[in-house]
Amino acid sequence: MTGLVLEGGAMRGLFTAGVLDVFMENGIKFDNVIGVSAGACFGCNYVSGQIGRTIRYNMKYAKDKRYCSVSSLIKTGDMFGAQFCYHTLPKQLDVFDEAAFVASGIPFYLVVTDVETGEAGYHRMQDASDEEMEWIRASSSMPLVSNIVEIGGGKYLDGGMTDAIPLKASEALGCIKNVTILTKPRGYRKSAEKTMPLIRWKYREYPNMVQAMKVRHIAYNEQFEYCLKQEKAGSNFVICPKSPLPLGHVCHDPLVMREAYEIGRSEANELMPALERFLETEYK
Repeated sequence: MTGLVLEGGAMRGLFTAGVLDVFMENGIKFDNVIGVSAGACFGCNYVSGQIGRTIRYNMKYAKDKRYCSVSSLIKTGDMFGAQFCYHTLPKQLDVFDEAAFVASGIPFYLVVTDVETGEAGYHRMQDASDEEMEWIRASSSMPLVSNIVEIGGGKYLDGGMTDAIPLKASEALGCIKNVTILTKPRGYRKSAEKTMPLIRWKYREYPNMVQAMKVRHIAYNEQFEYCLKQEKAGSNFVICPKSPLPLGHVCHDPLVMREAYEIGRSEANELMPALERFLETEYK
């Protein structure tokens, strides 16, 4: 089986959106998809076959305080508005095609972090019900700027805290060949978390999560190295920006958003012949 692995990175995920739109335009299909944080938020549009949806709504609502703002953080505890982003927008303003998502038959998994155990959890998204959209929110809820999401009897935050590049999880699902989309260049390595004092204070009731954040950079760098190792072994195809993207976790400039998206499109188009050869070649 073939798997598609989608790293997070908040607004850096617009690079991924560009890559995925090119995949859809070229009829590139996978047997499984697993995404974390923005990879989950934006990756579901690949499964539903909605070319252009991700960049469209991000540009349209880039400056809308309900979408992402400090005022939303102060008023609600979520920088990315929980109700607006995960319910109002996909149900009313730029409708997510639930029927197409379900009809695709492609299993779509997302990664969350259990704040009580400090471990990664994996959830298969079945449809676009309110409960399933809350799982998407949980996967994307960055620490310090998001409320803990309580769902299914658990408490969760951003999956990127524990499994930012879920390639091993995709392999565990039976995918012997994978395509991994990263939102950082090959030379990137994560440093120790600078906000640890604040994290220790805010999440003092969740020591396992605090410990996970303390060693997050170590885990991330190991995952990054494993991704490149599997690429050399011939079982993984990596797509990533050649240099740092022109935006970070948050962006309110539609033109910069479009730039990151176009970088993703350009990279995907450039690599398309090699990708098609990779997918057509049997791996043992």
